[in-house]
Amino acid sequence: MKSIWTIFKREFVSYFTHPIAYAVIVVFLFLSLVFTFTLGGFLEARDASLTYSFFLYLPLVLMVLVPAVGMKLWTDEQRNGTIELLGTFPISTRSVIFGKFFAAAAVWLIALVLTFPIWITVNWLGDPDNWTILSGYIGAFLVCCTFLAITLLVSAFTRDQVICLVVSAAVCIILVLGTFEPFMQTYSKAIWDWLATSIGAIGVWDHYLSLARGLFRIQDFVWFAAIISACLFGTSAVLSAKRS
Repeated sequence: MKSIWTIFKREFVSYFTHPIAYAVIVVFLFLSLVFTFTLGGFLEARDASLTYSFFLYLPLVLMVLVPAVGMKLWTDEQRNGTIELLGTFPISTRSVIFGKFFAAAAVWLIALVLTFPIWITVNWLGDPDNWTILSGYIGAFLVCCTFLAITLLVSAFTRDQVICLVVSAAVCIILVLGTFEPFMQTYSKAIWDWLATSIGAIGVWDHYLSLARGLFRIQDFVWFAAIISACLFGTSAVLSAKRS
């Protein structure tokens, strides 16, 4: 646990010694508010739970911005040759992986917390169900962690940040848009019903939206945990194979 904390501190500080974390957080806050007040129609819809005005469009922002934060997780280590140096330290590969993952997740936790003015605003304007809003934030954070885990796995394969960003964002976009209702209505007409249902089941949207509506379903948490765990252990396997 101590080794994970050491890696966490190093990685977390490194995010805020470079402009990328600040830039991504600012862009995230700007885009999330733009979607909330335009497509979400926050003022017109009077959506006290924020489900369809704020949370609905967050994955569309996160599917690109989350990989932008995570793209350096292992690419920098491989490009600079420090991945071999880490292998000489009395610290396990899994500790490094978890330390890096938690540091990137902490950055996104801060980004989500900084959207608290929208929560304050909706409480000022009405009488919302704050537990539903909290559930939506939990769902958004799990989406961030899922996309970070995917980016972590992709970054273990390459030392090029651009390639990592493009591939990771592509996977995240498929997971989001593949189950986004307007897109599903279009492509489901051209494929078999069972295939459209299967795509909807493996995508992020259904699991995320249930939390955004305040529903705590076991299958949603199992889905997020399964994807995150698979990517983290896959990263460990890839790095172990490269070391051997």
